[in-house]
Amino acid sequence: MHKPTDEQAAAADRFHSGDHLVLQAGAGTGKTTTLALLASGTRRRGRYLAYNRAIATDAATRFPDTVVCKTGHALAFAALGHRYKTRLNGPRQSGWKTGLALGINKPVRIGQREVFPRTLSHAALQTVTHYCHSADRTLTRHHVPRLRGIEADELHAELAATVLPFARKAWADLQHPDDGVVRFDHDHYLKIWALAEPKIEADFLLLDEAQDTNPVVEQIFTAQRAHAQLVMVGDSAQAIYGWRGARDVMTCFDGTALTLSRSFRFGPHLAREANRWLAIAGAPIRLDGSESISTEVGAVDHPQAVLCRSNVGAMAEVLKLLGDDRKVALAGGGAALAALAHAARDLKDGRRTAHPELVLFQTWGELQDYAGHDPSGGDLLPLVELVDEHGTEAILTAVDRLVEETHADVTVSTAHKAKGREWSQVKISEDFHPPKDSDECDENGLPVPGPIDEAEARLAYVAVTRARHCLDLGGLSWIHHHPAGAQQ
Repeated sequence: MHKPTDEQAAAADRFHSGDHLVLQAGAGTGKTTTLALLASGTRRRGRYLAYNRAIATDAATRFPDTVVCKTGHALAFAALGHRYKTRLNGPRQSGWKTGLALGINKPVRIGQREVFPRTLSHAALQTVTHYCHSADRTLTRHHVPRLRGIEADELHAELAATVLPFARKAWADLQHPDDGVVRFDHDHYLKIWALAEPKIEADFLLLDEAQDTNPVVEQIFTAQRAHAQLVMVGDSAQAIYGWRGARDVMTCFDGTALTLSRSFRFGPHLAREANRWLAIAGAPIRLDGSESISTEVGAVDHPQAVLCRSNVGAMAEVLKLLGDDRKVALAGGGAALAALAHAARDLKDGRRTAHPELVLFQTWGELQDYAGHDPSGGDLLPLVELVDEHGTEAILTAVDRLVEETHADVTVSTAHKAKGREWSQVKISEDFHPPKDSDECDENGLPVPGPIDEAEARLAYVAVTRARHCLDLGGLSWIHHHPAGAQQ
């Protein structure tokens, strides 16, 4: 290991003093290396809680033998999840078949839309999933997902009244270790373990990627405070998964707050770009780039990676690059895009689709109208425009032409899927649009740009900090002309 920075040494000092710590670690600042430094300086027994299995496996090679590196799911499985092993190996089945077994056998009318058993079944199972990700002890209406076309509060209340009894029946079914009608998965035994208020036998706990922790894992972690020293590490500015239940637990954690601000990934030029977005996001940290690394911000003709804001933006980028005869990989594969294209084809052919995003629409025209005119449907407009311009067959053909990353000229990724990764040369896609203009005008009579949403700023920060040597700002270049960015 290189000589610890002053920040890393300070973290080690506070750790050995017994403080509970919350460590804000910016992009590329060596958070895992720092945690290994803390653990190597003591013979006490520790647990490292990783975000996923791959991170846990890598961490196990970097920590001393006194630290066990596991995911929360792995701890839960060892404690009681193994009792449900036979159900975990159960066959997959369609959600509507599970719903039928739970008694969902007829449609209901909510507002102007008829919700069929297939959709009700999916909503009931999603309700259980949301409950399992939460710290709540009971299932309530706020766990019921909001469906496209019936998002309004009064309509959601009607949906919840229909769905909740079946969700509660599904959760009761999942309590049986040996058999049941609902397919048992890993989030189920994690929730059952959390409800049992477990005690993790360790002298200290290290929680990685704390900014994206599900409330259920936060609950388990913080409950160990009475007998274990707690250290959480992450980057609040990379909290980009709130839409799926994660929340940044770092900002309200009761512990000594420290930072890691020296990035070992990129140089000062890129650090300045990152700091624009950190300021806009209200982040508690600013980055310093490594003087020994040359990172330029400018045009890149042949990037190793193109980062997009959305799946639809990624599909548009794939079509463009394939048209230039490039060998293209898509981070995470093309299954999600293919599913959207198949759903769009069903609607265009006059068939309803089971895709959860489009399930309540009967025709393509209805979806076009919703995306173009309903305030709740604006995020579907790029999909509609992409399909209308290229057609579903062109999209499906493009998915079939994708190659593995090891054989690609360029990797296309959403910013979400790029999190935790890095490339030498990165270009930002054009689907990162500036905010709409406000109703105000400046002294020249020109519209004043509207404020930048903090969640959008965090996503932009993740995107620009993936590059090591060259960053093409592309679709984020507008930040230099926006008042919030120009001031930095």
